[in-house]
Order: sequence, then structure tokens, then C-alpha cells
Amino acid sequence: MKQIKPKRTWKLLFLLGPFLLTTGLVIGLISGKWGITPLLFLIPGIIIIIAWFIWQSQTTKWWAKRSTQAGTNALLATVAVLAILGLINFLGSRYHFRTDLTEAKLFSLAPQTLELVKKLSQPVKVSIFDVNQNPQDRDLLENYRRQSDKFQFEYIDPQARPVLARQFGVKQPGEVYLESNQERKLVQVVNQSDRLSEIRLTNRLEQVISGKATKAYFLQGHGEYQLTPGENAISQAVQALNDKNFTTEPLNLAEQGKIPEDANVIIIAGAKRALFDNEAQAIQDYLNRGGNVFLMIDPDTNPKLDPLLNAWGVKLDNRLAVQPAGKYGPAVIIVTQYGNHPITKDFGNSISYYNFARPIATTPVNGVQSTPLLLTKPFPDSWAESDQKSEKLEFNEGKDIKGPLNLGIALTKKVNASTPNKESRLVVIGNSDFVTDGLFQQQLNGDVFLNSVTWLSQQDQQPLSIRPKEAKNRRINLSTAQAILLQISSLLILPFLGFLSAGLLWWQRR
Repeated sequence: MKQIKPKRTWKLLFLLGPFLLTTGLVIGLISGKWGITPLLFLIPGIIIIIAWFIWQSQTTKWWAKRSTQAGTNALLATVAVLAILGLINFLGSRYHFRTDLTEAKLFSLAPQTLELVKKLSQPVKVSIFDVNQNPQDRDLLENYRRQSDKFQFEYIDPQARPVLARQFGVKQPGEVYLESNQERKLVQVVNQSDRLSEIRLTNRLEQVISGKATKAYFLQGHGEYQLTPGENAISQAVQALNDKNFTTEPLNLAEQGKIPEDANVIIIAGAKRALFDNEAQAIQDYLNRGGNVFLMIDPDTNPKLDPLLNAWGVKLDNRLAVQPAGKYGPAVIIVTQYGNHPITKDFGNSISYYNFARPIATTPVNGVQSTPLLLTKPFPDSWAESDQKSEKLEFNEGKDIKGPLNLGIALTKKVNASTPNKESRLVVIGNSDFVTDGLFQQQLNGDVFLNSVTWLSQQDQQPLSIRPKEAKNRRINLSTAQAILLQISSLLILPFLGFLSAGLLWWQRR
């Protein structure tokens, strides 16, 4: 029987060193804990490997060999490179450093945003109710999170977590909310064409930090709808505003005499009697200094706001909008066409409807921009009827107006030239019935109301002066001859000069 030589036995024992060392490293890395178990393998393995090095050095003098020294140098260099890379990765995971080399700082947050986020004293969280995570949006949110550990964000699938989506009041994918201390604000709705905006996000963040509430006042005292549940009430509309983080209160101008300073929006819903002159003047003064008013005025009513409306180029038509072939009667207007405006931009051809509505006409006024919101069908499917007492419905040339008719309009006016970002806003709709309890939740009626109040509150306007970032156009326009010359020089002339220089250099050294 062949015996194993003692020298061979020592070599076999030394193989335990790498085995024990590898076993200890694997146990520690997999478990994530470097306790007694991995140390029982690591320590003996290291001792055996060191002993092998000492024994090899004494018996074979391999340490003094040139090949050993060269191999050792290579090994040490490799270990040093790996150590440096590991250190860089460790520091990179702990500390973030980015340099934006674009001229317009396209990938950097504005100084106002940086200052705001770095001074966060309370945790804030952004919730994006969308399955798709757009890289551009995520990079923007990561930029925010790098500035403070108090800023966090989360993408949420509204279908996978429907309960949470209902708690937020999510109506469509892409809604982005900012919340802090149980306060929640809608930032915007993101989609393929409208990406997450730093301006809007910083605006909401500033509002949450400062504790500014968006205040909507409902004018009372002229036959307007009551705000609490009951007959002829708009309690559902009031509750929907509260759910959107608005603070709502009734306003009696006859008693108070002036618009409160904290008013973001004044809503006049279905006033049946005329306002006093001082009330109308108070509302007009409020608009002149940058206020926002929502007027819903039914046919056969006159709230005596003509001076205010004339200043904006708005005229309430006394005729009645009709749809002769309407399924629910000629006075019920079904609207499926909307103007190009933030209030109605996502409506498509969906339905909103208005029972007894008056058309609204506009005339150009310097400094006022107007956009139609609610459009009826073209004639002969709709027109403005002047004879509202006759049972026979027919179009009378010269007295009636052919459709399409405008039942709602949104207007803006710059307050003064010294504050270019300051503007007042006005929305006028020739019907108020659509916002009453029962009808408010039908089709898009509630969306028309909520979107109008949200736009009027100017939540899309930034309180901070953050300019949109635009990439500079650095394109070079070449003529056909210049393009051909560039191709020839890059493909033929420059390579030929390179080869020629190399050939001359070789000839000189030869």
C-alpha cells in the first residue's frame, strides 16, 4: 500500500486554509452577520494561510525569487485597486456629489428649491399614483431627496391599493400628492405630455411648510344655495372642496362690508336677487387687486354686476340656450365640446349638462385674456331662444342666435406692470343648477366646479420666482456643400494626414 509522504501531508493540511477562509466569508456575506460562527472559520483559515507562507519561505526560499516578487507586486497592486474601488463605492453610497455641466442647469434644482428643502423641519412625502415610473420624474424626485432625509417619495399602483387611492380621492392615474402632518395637497396630474414640474412641487412644498390654507368664500344673502344639506343646497360641492384641502366659509358682504384678506376665491352660486352697490364694488375692488371670482348666474336673474362684467368684456345674454332634439327636454343642454383650458383640458368628449342655461358673450378688452369653456352643438342642434314663453320652439332669424353657444368662460387680467406674475382670474358660467346636490356627482358636473375653483385659487402659480429651464439651441446649420466637405475631411483627409505623419516618423527613425 502506497504511503503518503510527510511533505505531501503538510501540503494537504495547508489546503484547509483557503477552504476555511472561503467558508467564513460566505457565511458572513449571506447572513449579513459577522458573529461567532463565521469567525470560527475565518480565524483558523487565516492562521493556516500565514503558517503556509512562513513554511514556504523557510523551505524553498521562494520569497527571494524574482518571479515571486513580481507576482507579489501584481497581487498587491490588484488588492490596492480593489480597495480603492470599494472605498469609492462606500463613499458614493454615503455621500452624493453631482456636477451639472449644462449651461441652463437643466438637471439641477433651483436655488429657491434647494434652500426650501434643506430647511425642512418636518417630514414630507410625495405620493405618485401611477404604475409607470417616468425616469425624468423620478430623477427630479431623487434630486429633492438628496437634499434632505425628511423628503421621501413613493410610487403607488392605484389598482393594487384601491383603499389608499380612495383615501387620497384619486380620480385618474398620474395624480401626485404632497402630504405632511396629515395635510395633503394635490400637486398635479402627470402624463406623457405633462411631466412633474419643479415649480408646482416647490409651490406645494412652500404652502405646506408655511401652513397657508386655500380659502374659498361662498357669497350669501341674495338667494344663493345653502351650504349645508337640505333643499336647494350645494353641500356636496362644499364637501368636495374640503376633501381637496380647501377651507370654505359663507360670506355676507352686507354685514362684513369687505372681502376678507385671506380670501383666495369668492364663489357666487345662483344669486337670485341683486347685490347692493357697495357689495358689487367690494367684489370689483377685490378683482382689481388680484382676487379671483367664480360667477354662476342663471337665466332670468340679474345680480347687478354689469359694471364688473363690462370691465372684463363679459355680457350675459338674456336668451335661453336650447337643444331641440335633446332627450331630456330642449332646455337641458348636453355639453361634449370644451375649450382648450386647464379647467377642461382632460375632459375629451365626456358629458356635462346644464338645466336652463344662458349664453355668454365677450368683447375684446385690453389686458384681458378669455377662453371659452363650455360649448353647445352647432346650429341647428342648438341656438339661443329669445321667446321663452311660446310653447312652439323654432329659430327666428334676427332674434335668436345660432349655435355653437358659449355657456362658460375663463378670463385673466394682469393687475399691474410692476408685478408681471400677479393676475386676477374670473370664471363665469350661465348656470348654477349643475352644482346642486344630486347633480354635482353626475358625469363631469363636479369636475367643472372643482377644476374651476382650483384654477381660480391660482395653485398653479408659483410664489417663488423659479424660471423654467430651457436647453440652449447649439445646433450648427450646414449647407449641402459644407456637409459634403465635412464628410470628406473626416473620412479621407484627416485619416490620410494621420497615416502620412506616422509614415514620416517611421522613416526618420528607421
